[in-house]
Amino acid sequence: MIWRLRELADTRGRRCAFYSVSPTYLPTYLDLGLSILKIGEVARVDLQGFSLEGAKRKGLRQARNRAARDGFVFEVIPAEKLAGCMHALRAISDAWLESKQGEEKAFSLGAFDEAYIANFDTAILKSPTGEIIAFANLFLGANKHELSLDLMRYRPDGPGFAMDALFAELMLWGASEKYQWFSLGAAPFSGIESRQLAPIWNRIGSFVFEHGEHFYNFEGLRAFKEKFEPEWTSNYLACPGGLAGPQILYEINVLISGGLRGLGR
Repeated sequence: MIWRLRELADTRGRRCAFYSVSPTYLPTYLDLGLSILKIGEVARVDLQGFSLEGAKRKGLRQARNRAARDGFVFEVIPAEKLAGCMHALRAISDAWLESKQGEEKAFSLGAFDEAYIANFDTAILKSPTGEIIAFANLFLGANKHELSLDLMRYRPDGPGFAMDALFAELMLWGASEKYQWFSLGAAPFSGIESRQLAPIWNRIGSFVFEHGEHFYNFEGLRAFKEKFEPEWTSNYLACPGGLAGPQILYEINVLISGGLRGLGR
């Protein structure tokens, strides 16, 4: 399929790039004559024997205990039963978006669309009165190899422990369901070496990671995922060489941001 897409692009006079790829097929991309740029790392938690014990998971443990003590309830709603609470999920999503800068995201990030959300089992956290205060739709990997979440939204006026409690409960649920891994997704520009002899791309990426907080909290995102004690795997862009890499990343950013207007905001 990789070769077929490359050949299709060539017959139509287009550039071909592969975004956010793992190390698995790097030899194939190199055989295609593409360059490999590291664009970050993906965090995954081993769910075999997972627990909330240990110093690094103290915050998660406390959030879960606080939620349970205050009467909050975790639940996974099957996709076929989601229609009854879709209106509540929409209200949470709208409130969350209102509290953030920019537009609804697209392309490689999930966006709230009822026809899309309706396809997935969804994890929720409910208040003692039964009101949903946080949710995440789930990607349930084949053969229970990996569990991950797509769209995470919470009420801005809800308790501060809501998302940590939802994450903690979701990982424990995944472990009980015998999933092997829980994916926390990517940390952009994380783990890029900036040495004197490193390529200029590495130095640019490392600089953005350390000093790009005005546009995006890169280090904060890495720190948030680090508290789950994950295993980190490199994440790459396979694309034509030269100036094509930065141009393609710009185009991808426009796609993710929902167009130039969203990117500007």
